Amino acid sequence: MGLDVAACERMEAYSKQTGVPLVIAHYRRALPLFLEVKRLVESKTIGEISSVRIEMLKYDSGLLDPVENWRIDPSVAGGGYFYDLAPHQLDLVFYFFGKAKSYKGRAFNKANLYKAEDTVTGEIELENGILFKGNWCFCVDKGEEMDIFEITGTKGKISFPVFGHTITITKGEKIEQIQFDPPMHNQQNFIEKIVRYLNGEDENPCSAEDALQSMRVMEAFVFGNKK
Repeated sequence: MGLDVAACERMEAYSKQTGVPLVIAHYRRALPLFLEVKRLVESKTIGEISSVRIEMLKYDSGLLDPVENWRIDPSVAGGGYFYDLAPHQLDLVFYFFGKAKSYKGRAFNKANLYKAEDTVTGEIELENGILFKGNWCFCVDKGEEMDIFEITGTKGKISFPVFGHTITITKGEKIEQIQFDPPMHNQQNFIEKIVRYLNGEDENPCSAEDALQSMRVMEAFVFGNKK
């Protein structure tokens, strides 16, 4: 949404003061895979949800010059790769399960390849009692890469990659996979929702208030501002 929470809050305030609509581009909210996950959760396919886990392990791309790679320049990106990728993941946590009650985390620069953090860990307690744990590391070996969003319930679990196309539902020994074709245009469904919102036909698909949740949590994880 912005460089930091303060910038995001200024954007939100300006929108409210002027009446200029503000929509944050968390377009995964409108993609079929994530809509199906939301449906599975709300229909209690795996029972009552107890915990959620995100594991994002990435091999360093080798683009270590901030001039060539803005994603590792905190003055431009707010932080490192975490600030680039985690907003999309954390937004799904809140989209599926509601608001955060408390959160805390820590960030480190383990590989010392650039100034920004390369390793982040954090926990969230949601208002409905669901517990979240996340781990992000952007300096693992190439063969150790992982992208998993795992939802655990009283009757099974749902897992999927945030940057992939398959949902896996596990209930005891039964494993079911739902495959989705990559969309031709990732943001088309979301843009259609924005158009309907601007025409007064639908609600805001992702408001500043929605997106600020992720920003506040990220800032707490990286810079230690606990709630």
